[in-house]
Amino acid sequence: MFNLKKRDLKLQIILAVIFVILCALVLYPFLLVIGVSLSSEADIIESGYRVFPLNIDFSAYEYIFNNPEAILSGFRVTTLFSTITMVLSTFLMAMIAYPLAKKGLRGRKVLSFYIYFTMLFSGGLVPTYILITQYLKLGDSIWVYILPGLINPWYIFMMRTFFQGIPEEIAESALIDGASEYTIFFRMILPLSKPVLATIALFVFLMKWNDWYVSMLYINDEKLISLQYLLQRIMLNIALLQENMMNGQFVSLEDIPTETVRMAMAVVVAGPALLVFPFFQKYFVKGLTVGSVKG
Repeated sequence: MFNLKKRDLKLQIILAVIFVILCALVLYPFLLVIGVSLSSEADIIESGYRVFPLNIDFSAYEYIFNNPEAILSGFRVTTLFSTITMVLSTFLMAMIAYPLAKKGLRGRKVLSFYIYFTMLFSGGLVPTYILITQYLKLGDSIWVYILPGLINPWYIFMMRTFFQGIPEEIAESALIDGASEYTIFFRMILPLSKPVLATIALFVFLMKWNDWYVSMLYINDEKLISLQYLLQRIMLNIALLQENMMNGQFVSLEDIPTETVRMAMAVVVAGPALLVFPFFQKYFVKGLTVGSVKG
């Protein structure tokens, strides 16, 4: 018994050491990004990337927040459409997936194939642009961020698979007691489906939070520019400064905070997403695995 306990203790110590090493490997890139963002461009050129800066320098963040009104506006706009899209998209896709999960639904295979078919082909950039700007009139509107991306077929099938794993006896017993389909869906199915709902909600939020393409194509109003596109324009300005420097208009590369600004932008963009993730973490793994077991 003593040898068995001693062996278990050694095994636990080995596992603990392995997990500590894995955690360090995972945290190292993020700490490196923070360290570089807090360094000066001169230190990066001379000493390279360092987790612990030689000298703490906030020049990169000062460069990014040179126009704080624009950054705060980008934060507000991005947070607004990301949150609205996350809620609406998750709810609508759940309403589509639930009837598809019911075996007694007539035409279920046809509807599933119709949704699946949209994953194979797209309308292309030009027809999509014409549809959104000329027919739907969504240009320079907050709705251009929200409406075109509400439904994702892959997430619908993921939800459908999860719903199929819920015992049918639950819904049948509720129907016998006089509950309607809406009551079953809102009061029984959705509470039991928190893992897959939280997982898809997180995916949708991150997808929208990292979106810069929509702003580039459809937004001319500066008040509706997303945070990602705003930061991308900062990087384009830096690239322009570098080009001018190559033409002899600048003397030193240290005057252009290229690497430090790039890392500072990564910290600014990733910060809110890191704050959101812990709220979904306990549902994330279960929702991802259970929703992908069945075909």
